[in-house]
Amino acid sequence: MSSKKESFIGTVGFVVVVCLVCAALVSVSAVQLKPLQTANKLLDKQTKILEAAGLLELGVDKGIVATYNQFVTAKMIDVKTGEYVDGNPDMFDERRDARDTAKSVKPENDIAGINRRANSAVVYLVTDGSGSVNTVILPIVGSGLWDLMYGFIGFEADLNTVKSVVYSDHKETPGLGAEVMNPRWKALWPGKKMYNDNGDIAIRIVKGGAKKGDLHGVDALSGATLTSAGVEKTIHFWLGDEGYGPYISNIREKGLN
Repeated sequence: MSSKKESFIGTVGFVVVVCLVCAALVSVSAVQLKPLQTANKLLDKQTKILEAAGLLELGVDKGIVATYNQFVTAKMIDVKTGEYVDGNPDMFDERRDARDTAKSVKPENDIAGINRRANSAVVYLVTDGSGSVNTVILPIVGSGLWDLMYGFIGFEADLNTVKSVVYSDHKETPGLGAEVMNPRWKALWPGKKMYNDNGDIAIRIVKGGAKKGDLHGVDALSGATLTSAGVEKTIHFWLGDEGYGPYISNIREKGLN
């Protein structure tokens, strides 16, 4: 065997060994880091929920997890009936269930552009210092300009008055659609009413700006027409009959506490 051939075989063998070692290291790292990744993902979600509840500053002072555990109770619901069901809210993955045809449905009126809606959802009940529920937080998802946007709506106990609208995950354009994360835009939502006196969904995103005193209008995002329209359609979908409509009706009938 020539030295050139031996050199080639040796090189190939070395490359194979290096690839196998690297693959093993990557696999071991992925397994070991998965619990940490899961914990960080949960912590990020709890942070956004505290923000939606108006408790973020308290969470920063006293710890996100401790504050969340003290004031927030997560419950699973059947979206179709609006009834509470058994399940582990911390392990629920809306994105995974929405991709599973056995655990999701295709909405008849998919104005949010989500394609499929998970059969279950998690709602968050936030209590005051005395233990009474004063805030209800509902997760939402809907299309923006480039992809789905995920967020939360915080309601006062009447499930009409808005406490917050907080987006947590999106791929919108910086300076345009990504302004959904801008504190100035988020500050426009508190006190708005989602429904009118007739019980119809009345909230809307107003191009050019809502008039002073308009309880149902929120300024559109400048230069982001499609993102603004997506926010409005997302909210209308999730407050409707194929979203949290049944749950909201149940709460109004039976009460929060």
